[in-house]
Amino acid sequence: MSEVPSLEKTPGMLANYVEITKPRLSIVVVFSSIAGYFLGAETYDWLTIVLLCIGGYFLVGSSNVFNQIIERDRDALMKRTMNRPIPTGRIAVNHAWVFGLTMALTGVYLLYLINWPTAFFGALSIVLYAAVYTPLKTRTPLCVFVGAFPGAIPYMLGWVAASGSFGIEPGTLFMLQFFWQFPHFWAIGWMLESDYKAGGFKMLPTGAADKGTAVQIVLYTIWTIAVSLIPAFGVTGSLYMTLWSAALVLLLGLWFLYYSIKLFRERTNAVARKLMLVSVSYITLIQIIYVVDKFIR
Repeated sequence: MSEVPSLEKTPGMLANYVEITKPRLSIVVVFSSIAGYFLGAETYDWLTIVLLCIGGYFLVGSSNVFNQIIERDRDALMKRTMNRPIPTGRIAVNHAWVFGLTMALTGVYLLYLINWPTAFFGALSIVLYAAVYTPLKTRTPLCVFVGAFPGAIPYMLGWVAASGSFGIEPGTLFMLQFFWQFPHFWAIGWMLESDYKAGGFKMLPTGAADKGTAVQIVLYTIWTIAVSLIPAFGVTGSLYMTLWSAALVLLLGLWFLYYSIKLFRERTNAVARKLMLVSVSYITLIQIIYVVDKFIR
């Protein structure tokens, strides 16, 4: 009896290369950069926006490529990542290095065409993510703290692209996204605890999905909410928010906090997943509110 041919198709080479850039994550990061640009720009230059989109995607994509090269053996041990192109051999490691380096250099150059501070912070984000955060993931839970720095750069990067300098305004945007990442990534670490342990990663602050981790998630959520409201007090230069928008931001923060507290009380993977999804919606809506507020006041 002859075998029935499998109908499952292996992704094409182009699809494999797109996959290792983690396109959904990269697009979300680029969105935050564009939000930062619209917040910081007095007049809008479409060439700058295009350079920021393409250059930003290349930088985030290259960081993801380097991350997957370094972690390829550990990715093969985890259900969530074992079918990625590099651990399965669909993309050779040396080819991935060439691809990642090409993307990184191209991305930095495109951001340099905007201004040198944008290129500097973009390059810094790659170095911190690939050369510092990624190796620390198997050594210490402090990796999340380190990883929060490159993760917070894109939002402020847009403002720097618009203004050409770093100040209190992009610093505030950086701080907001910095604190937000802790409850977000710890929620992911919570629901994928067994998978991360299989790969040898130390992603949770106490080393386990326990009460101590849940307490820290609640605390960092509170700090995120506090930072999100700072622009309403008129102490962040030209980054300002009206009281009506501040009220919406506070409501979103309480929604975020509700699920953080719910995780503290119930400590289940289902709630951790819900918190992760809420956190993504929260930061996206906050960025939209900040931008809309600028245009309607």
